Amino acid sequence: MAKEDLIAGVGGLPRRLFYFNAGFLWQKRVRRILALSGYELCLGRPGPDDGVIVWGHSPYAWRGEKVAAKYGLPLVRIEDAFMRSLRPGRMGDAPLGLLIDGDATHFNGAGISRIEAILSHHPLDNSNILERARIGISRLREFHLSKYNMHDPYLAAPPAGYVLVIDQARGDASIRYSAASEATFAEMLALAVEENPGQRIVIKTHPETQAGLRAGHFSGQNLSPNTVLCADPVSPWPLLKGAIAVYTVSSQLGFEAILAGHKPHVFGQPFYAGWGLSLDRQPVARRQRKLTRTQLFAAAMILAPKWYDPGRDQLCSFEDALNHLEAEVRAWREDRAGYTASGMRLWKRGALQQFYGRQTRLRFLKDADQAQNLAQSKGRKHLIWANSTPPKTEVAPVSRIEDGFLRSRGLGAELIPPLSLVADDLGIYYDPNRESRLERLILAPCPVGGEARARALVAQIRAAHVSKYNLGGTLPDLTGLPPGPRILVPGQVEDDASIRLGAGDVRTNLDLLRATRAANPKAAILYKPHPDVEAGLRPGAIAITDLDGLADLVAQNSDPLALIDAVDQVWTMTSLLGFEALLRGKSVTCLGAPFYAGWGLTHDLGPTPARRSHAEDGHPLPRPGLWRLAHAVLIAYPRYVDPRTQRPCPPETAVARLAIGNSPPAGLSLRLLAKAQGLLASYAYLWRG
Repeated sequence: MAKEDLIAGVGGLPRRLFYFNAGFLWQKRVRRILALSGYELCLGRPGPDDGVIVWGHSPYAWRGEKVAAKYGLPLVRIEDAFMRSLRPGRMGDAPLGLLIDGDATHFNGAGISRIEAILSHHPLDNSNILERARIGISRLREFHLSKYNMHDPYLAAPPAGYVLVIDQARGDASIRYSAASEATFAEMLALAVEENPGQRIVIKTHPETQAGLRAGHFSGQNLSPNTVLCADPVSPWPLLKGAIAVYTVSSQLGFEAILAGHKPHVFGQPFYAGWGLSLDRQPVARRQRKLTRTQLFAAAMILAPKWYDPGRDQLCSFEDALNHLEAEVRAWREDRAGYTASGMRLWKRGALQQFYGRQTRLRFLKDADQAQNLAQSKGRKHLIWANSTPPKTEVAPVSRIEDGFLRSRGLGAELIPPLSLVADDLGIYYDPNRESRLERLILAPCPVGGEARARALVAQIRAAHVSKYNLGGTLPDLTGLPPGPRILVPGQVEDDASIRLGAGDVRTNLDLLRATRAANPKAAILYKPHPDVEAGLRPGAIAITDLDGLADLVAQNSDPLALIDAVDQVWTMTSLLGFEALLRGKSVTCLGAPFYAGWGLTHDLGPTPARRSHAEDGHPLPRPGLWRLAHAVLIAYPRYVDPRTQRPCPPETAVARLAIGNSPPAGLSLRLLAKAQGLLASYAYLWRG
C-alpha cells in the first residue's frame, strides 16, 4: 500500500463492490457510508474490474470470499469503527463509522490491516492530528464513551486495587483471527491469579453478554473466592482507573486500557499489540515500531475510519461523530428512567415527547403534586414548565423546562416547535434569585477541547446568520442617523418571566430607552421592538409619541443580527440579544441580571448575584471568559433534536438546520390557535406555561 494511500484512505480499491449476503440489503447506514466513501454496492456477477465486499469474518463472509477467489478479484472487508453507537448492532443501532480494508481486518494478526499499515509507516508526527488525538482521548474519558454506551457513569466500580480480566463474546471472530481460542481465556484467568497472588480479580463481562445477546467465557459459578464477575453496566473508564493490572485477549477494552495509562497483558494479536504499549504473550514479529498512546489513537480513531454524520448525511471528522454520539448518549442517560410532567400545555406535548420521551413515554398530569407522587412511585423524574406552578413538596427530582437559545425559525408565541430545550434541576437560567444549573456549568472548568469547540460553534452561528428565532427581516436605512456611537436597544415582552424575576429598577421598554438616552445623550439609538410584541401576541408596545427624543430609529420587523453588526453597543434589561451581541464582539450593558451578566463580560448597571463573582468566603472567583460561557450556554446546558431525523443531535446540526430553514413549522391547528391567542393577548396566562 502506497504511503499516499495511507493518508488518503482508499488505497486503490475498486469502485463497484459485489456482495453475497443479505445484511447489506437492510443495513442502510452501512450502504450510505460506503456510497459516500465512493463505493457502489452491487448484486450479480462481478466483472474483471470489480471487487467483492464482506463483513469482516462473519459467518456469511465465506460466500464473498469464494467468489473473490474464483474470479481473482480484490476482497474488501468492513468492520465497525471503535466508537460505534449507543446500543450494540444486535439491538438495532446503526454504526457511526466503518473500517474499510482491502487487506485484513484490524483483529487479524496474520494479515496487515489498514490500521497496522498506518501504525507501521505513517510518520504520525503531525502536531494538529496528535493534539486532536489527545483531546479525543480526554473527551471519551470525561464523557464515559466507548464502542457501546449503555453503561452508567454514576454506577460505582468495585473498590480500587483489583486485577481486571476482560471477557469477550464467545465465538467472536476477533478471538479466532487474533490467534486465540476459548482455552486462551481460561489460561488468561489462571495466569492473572498466579501472577498477582492474593489480589482480588474482577472479570468484566462483555456488553453483549450483559444484554443477553451472546454468551461469554466466564460465569459467576466455579470462580475462586477472590474472583468476582462484574456484570453491572459500569463505565469502562472508572473500572480501568481502579485496576492495578489489566488482562485481555483481543477486546477493545484493552485498547482503552492503554488510553487510560495501563500496559495491558495481551493474549491475542489485536491491532494495539506490538507497539511497546502492551505486554504481549503472542508477539507479532513484524511489529517493531515504538509508539505513544496518542499515536495509536490517532491511527485507530482519526486516520483509519470513515466517520458519518447522520444529521447532515455526510462523511465527517472523528470530532463530528463524537459530538453526535455525545448527544445520543446524553439523552439516553438522562431519560431512561422516564418522567412525569405537569404544567405543560397541549401544544407543547408532542415536542416534549420528542425530547424526553424516546426511552419511556412521558406521563402528563395537570396537577404537579399528583405528578410528584407518580414520579416517586415509578422511580421517575418530574418535569415542569419553568413558569408553571411547582409542587408543594418535592419527593422526586424536579427539572424546570424552557426553550433553548437556538430555538426555531419562528416564534414560540406562534406555536412553532423548538429544536432546543433546557431542563434545569436547580432553578432556571432567567431567574437570578436562585442558583441555576447553567450557573454551575459556567463556573465549572470547561471540558478538554470545550472552548475550541465553542469557538468553532460560534463561528458557525455567525457565518450562518443564526439566532434564537431566525425571523429574517432587513436592515433599515441608517444613513440619516446622527453622528456618534450607535446603540441598539432591544425591546422585550414586559410580562416575561425574565423581566419579572431578573430586571432591576428599569422594568419597561420605555424606561429602558429613557435610561439609555440619559446615559448616552449624543448617541444614535436604534430601538427594536420584540417580535412577539410586533406580532401583537404579547404586551410591551410603546406609543410612537413616547419615542420622540429617545430613539433615533425604530427598527420594526428588522433583522436583529444585522442590527447588532451595525451598532457599537447593546443596552438591555435581560434580552437574549445581549448574549448574541457578546458572541459578535459588541459591548453590552445590562440594566437587569440576565444569565450572561455578572461574569465580567458585560457592563452591569443592575443587581447581579454576588455568587457569580465571589465565593461564599468573599474571595473573587476566576472569570470564565466568553468561550466557557458559550460552551455552557450553547453546548452543555441545552438539548437539541434534529427536525429531519427526530433524534437527539449536537448544536452543530441544529445550526445547520436553522441556517437552511429546515425547522418544523407549526401545523394548521397550531397556526389557528396562535392567531386566536394573538387576538386574546391579555388572557395569555391561559395558554402560556
